[in-house]
Amino acid sequence: MKGLLEMNMAGFIRKVKKYNPQADVLLIKRAFSYSQRAHEGQFRKSGDPYFQHCLEVALILVEQGLDSTTVAAGLLHDVVEDAGSGLEDIRGEFGQEIASLVDGVTKIGGLAFRSKEERQAENYRKMMLP
Repeated sequence: MKGLLEMNMAGFIRKVKKYNPQADVLLIKRAFSYSQRAHEGQFRKSGDPYFQHCLEVALILVEQGLDSTTVAAGLLHDVVEDAGSGLEDIRGEFGQEIASLVDGVTKIGGLAFRSKEERQAENYRKMMLP
């Protein structure tokens, strides 16, 4: 996924449209920009920009054909925990449904799992089920 380092919003939106021509592009662009700004200056231990992780998560959701709300939540899933935005900020900017998805994924981080795979499965379950 190293190519994601160079992926800009336009490239991401092309991918979104490929998998979901009816996607709410404005919502996804807003979430992309919000997350990118929120994570500006943050880097992972590998030295990669932190936003790359959010983009990777959202791209997986796009490739699975999930809806625009879920993709937006994927882009935003770490802004409350790691970038200092409050859940109320997300609710005010993106609405209750996305705030609930982000909150659910944030709460998963506090659970103890036996393996990385178990944590990932729970993340997917939480994002796909109401």
